[in-house]
Parts: sequence; structure tokens; C-alpha cells
Amino acid sequence: MGDATTLGRRERLEALLHTMARIRAFEDAADAASQGGVSAFGQTAGSQAAVRGPLHLSTGQEAVAAGVCFHLRRTDLLTSTHRGHGHTIAKGADLRRMMAELHGRASGCNAGKGGSMHIADFAVGMLGANGVVAAGLPIAVGAAQALKLQQRDAVVACFFGDGAINRGPFLEALNWAQVYALPVLFVCEDNRWSATTATEALTGGAGAAARAESLGVSAQAVDGNDVEAVADAAAPLLAAVRAGGGPRLLHAITYRLTGHVSVDTAPYRDPAEVERARARDPIALAARRLRELGAAARVDELLARSRAEVADAVSAARAAPWPDAADAYTDVQDVGAGRWH
Repeated sequence: MGDATTLGRRERLEALLHTMARIRAFEDAADAASQGGVSAFGQTAGSQAAVRGPLHLSTGQEAVAAGVCFHLRRTDLLTSTHRGHGHTIAKGADLRRMMAELHGRASGCNAGKGGSMHIADFAVGMLGANGVVAAGLPIAVGAAQALKLQQRDAVVACFFGDGAINRGPFLEALNWAQVYALPVLFVCEDNRWSATTATEALTGGAGAAARAESLGVSAQAVDGNDVEAVADAAAPLLAAVRAGGGPRLLHAITYRLTGHVSVDTAPYRDPAEVERARARDPIALAARRLRELGAAARVDELLARSRAEVADAVSAARAAPWPDAADAYTDVQDVGAGRWH
């Protein structure tokens, strides 16, 4: 996160690459831990997976999270999807606490209760990942309504996938945000796949941007694999939202390099399509540009540092204590009494 107006191109690109590299390293390590395999850091979960259950990874989509969140302040808010690790990292969450959360440990950012698909960190304004497609949209609008009522100098960034635009909350959220001129940037992270089905086959019309504009919400499309392009596109949109101009939408076209979940080998996809996407890996693209700017050593340093940071997070997570059994009865609502325990 930062202010693009105060950074030169090389410095900004270094910051963006570091964020993307941290996300990729985190996803790779989490993937290995969920399958009980050996990660790129030489660590193994043994015969049993250290992270239980399949994960929704954002491998290949790092430029969207990095480019948008680069312009967010710590006091700004963010809502995510079931594929939320990258957004959480880009918003500034602590890697150790995040990895501990995936491992179900007491030191996790949600005390081991949220896990991967419901990870949140209110300390950095990350209101939560969400297992229900499109559910983050009305949450973001509610948060934006609160910011406006409280007259707070903050905005909401709402990330959602291309599959979400075919669900009711998309229309409802954008309509409400437009009617009340709410401070929210909607970010369609279009990885072109709705679970195991190509989104194009399920979507009528011209897609997210056209639907937003039909409601009067200004929209812009961008190459979601080009982190500089995403950062450049997000800057004026967020500036307009922050200035009280109402909602905006960014349609970032990217690609999910992994399957729908970590155990999904995605045999339903054309291998040639995946290889074309790999040729436009956002991290490789940014690294190549930095090398062309004479920063080859810096690229190697940032990639190595990111791997080391995540390796430390994995080690800390595996050494962290499990939650106390009694904690299962905290943070739950007594519906009859209307109280939280």
C-alpha cells in the first residue's frame, strides 16, 4: 500500500512485485500444507495435511489485489471472496497470523475459527472472506453506507469474481450504492471460470462493466495480469470515490492458474489455454520490466525475501498452540438472549 504520486516507476514496481511475490509464496506454501506435501521451502506436513480441507487459491490473480490495494489506506475497508488470501495480504495483514489461521491455531487472526474461506482482519480493514458467491457485495455496501453516515474519510474496496455478476446481490448492491452515492469501488476479478464452468457460457450480454453502466455506475476494464495497468486504472477510480463521486467499478480480466480448489487438477480446461495464461504470469511480467529498468538484483532479492517471509510464517504456525477446547463456546451468539459470549 502506498501513494503512487510520490513514487517513481521503479520504486512503485518494486513495491507491487513484493506484494505479488508474497501472495504467490503464501499460496504455494498453503497449497503444499493442505495436501501434506513438500513445499518450495523444504517443509513437509508429513503423512497428514497440516491445513485441513481444500483451499481456494488466487495463483495467477496477484496483480489485481496488489494494484488496487496499493492505493488503499489502512483505515479503508475491504470485502473479499472465497479466494481471499491475496486480498488479505495486499491489505496489510500479518503473514504469521494468517498462516496460523489456516493451520487452525490459537494465534491465527481469527483464533483458528475462520480458516481460509472466512479469514478476516479488522485491524487492517479486511472485513472478511466469504464462502457464498456474491455475498461480499451487500456487506461492502453496508460498510460504505456506515462510512457515509459517520462522515468518515474512508472508502470500501469490494472484490468479487465474474461468477458473482450472475447472482442477485450484484444488481442489488450496485443499485443501492449508486442511489445513495456510496464510497465503494467494486472490483470484478474476472478469472474467466465460475468454479468448473467457463463464465462466458453462463453470462448474457457484455458482462460486468456493461451491467454496471446500465445502473449509472462508471466502469473501466483493465488487463488484470498487468500490475502497473491495474494500479494506474485503480488510482483515478478510487480518487473519484474518495472525493464523494459515488461508486465505480473496475473490471480486471485475469486468469486463475490453479483449479477451483487446491485438490482440483482442472482437467476440464484446455491445456493450451492454461499455457497461454502462464505466458502472461503477472509476477514474471513485472519482474521482467524491473530487470529492463536495471533492477535484476532487486528482483532476486524481493522474490527471495518473500519466500523467506512465508517460510517463517509456516514455521511459526506449526509451532503455535491449538485453541483451548473451551474457546469453542466463545464468539457465539445466544439467540434467545440476544447476547454475544
